[in-house]
Amino acid sequence: MMKCKKWLQPINLPNCISQVLVLLRVVVGLAFIFHGWGKIQNPMGWMPPEAPVPGILQALAAISEFGGGIALILGLLTSLALLGMIVTMAVAVAMHAFVMHDPFVNPMGGSSYELALVYFSIFAVMLATGPGKYSADAKIFGIK
Repeated sequence: MMKCKKWLQPINLPNCISQVLVLLRVVVGLAFIFHGWGKIQNPMGWMPPEAPVPGILQALAAISEFGGGIALILGLLTSLALLGMIVTMAVAVAMHAFVMHDPFVNPMGGSSYELALVYFSIFAVMLATGPGKYSADAKIFGIK
Protein backbone atom coordinates (compact mmCIF):
# COMPACT_ATOMS: atom_id res chain seq x y z
CA MET A 1 0.00 0.00 0.00
CA MET A 2 1.30 3.47 -0.96
CA LYS A 3 1.84 5.92 1.89
CA CYS A 4 0.78 9.54 1.69
CA LYS A 5 3.63 11.84 0.75
CA LYS A 6 5.49 14.01 3.18
CA TRP A 7 4.88 17.74 3.03
CA LEU A 8 7.29 18.83 0.25
CA GLN A 9 8.88 15.56 -0.77
CA PRO A 10 7.44 13.95 -3.92
CA ILE A 11 6.57 10.25 -3.82
CA ASN A 12 7.99 7.71 -6.24
CA LEU A 13 5.25 7.10 -8.81
CA PRO A 14 5.16 4.75 -11.81
CA ASN A 15 6.42 6.23 -15.09
CA CYS A 16 2.98 6.28 -16.74
CA ILE A 17 1.49 8.33 -13.87
CA SER A 18 4.48 10.68 -13.86
CA GLN A 19 4.09 11.21 -17.62
CA VAL A 20 0.40 12.07 -17.27
CA LEU A 21 1.24 14.42 -14.38
CA VAL A 22 3.69 16.28 -16.64
CA LEU A 23 0.91 16.78 -19.19
CA LEU A 24 -1.50 17.94 -16.48
CA ARG A 25 1.09 20.26 -14.91
CA VAL A 26 1.93 21.88 -18.25
CA VAL A 27 -1.68 22.36 -19.39
CA VAL A 28 -2.96 23.66 -16.05
CA GLY A 29 0.22 25.67 -15.47
CA LEU A 30 -0.16 27.43 -18.83
CA ALA A 31 -3.83 28.11 -18.12
CA PHE A 32 -2.91 29.71 -14.81
CA ILE A 33 -0.11 31.78 -16.29
CA PHE A 34 -2.67 33.18 -18.74
CA HIS A 35 -5.28 33.63 -15.97
CA GLY A 36 -2.74 35.41 -13.78
CA TRP A 37 -1.03 37.51 -16.47
CA GLY A 38 -3.58 40.35 -16.46
CA LYS A 39 -3.81 40.23 -12.69
CA ILE A 40 -0.06 40.40 -12.13
CA GLN A 41 0.02 43.61 -14.24
CA ASN A 42 -2.03 45.35 -11.52
CA PRO A 43 -1.80 42.94 -8.60
CA MET A 44 -3.46 45.09 -5.92
CA GLY A 45 -6.25 46.44 -8.10
CA TRP A 46 -7.31 43.91 -10.74
CA MET A 47 -10.81 43.65 -9.25
CA PRO A 48 -13.31 46.48 -9.60
CA PRO A 49 -13.11 49.17 -6.89
CA GLU A 50 -16.42 48.01 -5.35
CA ALA A 51 -15.08 44.46 -4.88
CA PRO A 52 -15.02 43.38 -1.22
CA VAL A 53 -11.51 41.90 -1.53
CA PRO A 54 -8.60 43.97 -0.13
CA GLY A 55 -5.69 44.77 -2.43
CA ILE A 56 -3.25 42.53 -0.55
CA LEU A 57 -5.51 39.50 -1.06
CA GLN A 58 -5.86 40.39 -4.74
CA ALA A 59 -2.05 40.47 -4.96
CA LEU A 60 -1.77 37.05 -3.28
CA ALA A 61 -4.27 35.63 -5.77
CA ALA A 62 -2.38 37.16 -8.70
CA ILE A 63 0.92 35.74 -7.43
CA SER A 64 -0.58 32.31 -6.75
CA GLU A 65 -2.05 32.16 -10.25
CA PHE A 66 0.87 33.52 -12.26
CA GLY A 67 3.73 32.23 -10.11
CA GLY A 68 1.89 29.01 -9.32
CA GLY A 69 1.46 28.33 -13.03
CA ILE A 70 5.21 28.66 -13.57
CA ALA A 71 5.93 26.48 -10.52
CA LEU A 72 3.55 23.78 -11.78
CA ILE A 73 5.16 23.63 -15.20
CA LEU A 74 8.61 23.27 -13.66
CA GLY A 75 7.41 21.01 -10.86
CA LEU A 76 9.29 23.28 -8.47
CA LEU A 77 8.01 23.83 -4.91
CA THR A 78 4.87 22.19 -6.20
CA SER A 79 3.19 21.58 -2.85
CA LEU A 80 3.65 25.19 -1.80
CA ALA A 81 2.36 26.49 -5.14
CA LEU A 82 -0.62 24.14 -4.99
CA LEU A 83 -1.56 25.31 -1.50
CA GLY A 84 -1.76 28.90 -2.73
CA MET A 85 -3.73 27.86 -5.78
CA ILE A 86 -6.13 25.72 -3.71
CA VAL A 87 -6.85 28.66 -1.40
CA THR A 88 -7.35 30.95 -4.40
CA MET A 89 -9.78 28.52 -6.01
CA ALA A 90 -11.63 27.94 -2.72
CA VAL A 91 -12.16 31.70 -2.43
CA ALA A 92 -13.26 31.86 -6.08
CA VAL A 93 -15.79 29.05 -5.53
CA ALA A 94 -17.11 30.75 -2.38
CA MET A 95 -17.38 34.15 -4.09
CA HIS A 96 -19.24 32.74 -7.11
CA ALA A 97 -21.46 30.28 -5.23
CA PHE A 98 -22.30 32.15 -2.03
CA VAL A 99 -21.68 35.86 -2.65
CA MET A 100 -22.65 36.21 -6.31
CA HIS A 101 -25.09 33.24 -6.21
CA ASP A 102 -23.85 31.97 -9.56
CA PRO A 103 -24.92 28.48 -10.65
CA PHE A 104 -22.52 25.55 -10.83
CA VAL A 105 -22.82 25.66 -14.63
CA ASN A 106 -24.41 28.53 -16.51
CA PRO A 107 -26.05 27.16 -19.68
CA MET A 108 -26.01 30.66 -21.17
CA GLY A 109 -22.23 30.89 -20.81
CA GLY A 110 -22.29 33.47 -18.04
CA SER A 111 -20.60 33.43 -14.66
CA SER A 112 -20.47 30.14 -12.73
CA TYR A 113 -18.28 28.36 -10.21
CA GLU A 114 -17.71 25.21 -12.27
CA LEU A 115 -14.21 26.06 -13.51
CA ALA A 116 -12.93 27.18 -10.10
CA LEU A 117 -14.23 23.96 -8.53
CA VAL A 118 -12.67 21.83 -11.29
CA TYR A 119 -9.30 23.53 -10.77
CA PHE A 120 -9.66 23.16 -6.99
CA SER A 121 -10.22 19.42 -7.47
CA ILE A 122 -7.26 19.05 -9.85
CA PHE A 123 -5.01 20.86 -7.38
CA ALA A 124 -6.19 18.67 -4.48
CA VAL A 125 -5.33 15.53 -6.46
CA MET A 126 -1.96 16.96 -7.47
CA LEU A 127 -1.23 17.91 -3.85
CA ALA A 128 -1.91 14.30 -2.84
CA THR A 129 0.20 12.74 -5.63
CA GLY A 130 3.00 15.28 -5.92
CA PRO A 131 4.49 16.44 -9.22
CA GLY A 132 5.80 13.05 -10.37
CA LYS A 133 9.27 11.86 -11.36
CA TYR A 134 9.69 14.40 -14.14
CA SER A 135 9.88 17.53 -12.02
CA ALA A 136 12.41 19.80 -10.39
CA ASP A 137 11.14 18.64 -7.00
CA ALA A 138 11.94 15.01 -7.89
CA LYS A 139 15.47 16.03 -8.90
CA ILE A 140 15.96 18.03 -5.71
CA PHE A 141 14.72 15.18 -3.48
CA GLY A 142 16.44 12.44 -5.50
CA ILE A 143 13.29 10.60 -6.66
CA LYS A 144 14.16 8.22 -9.51
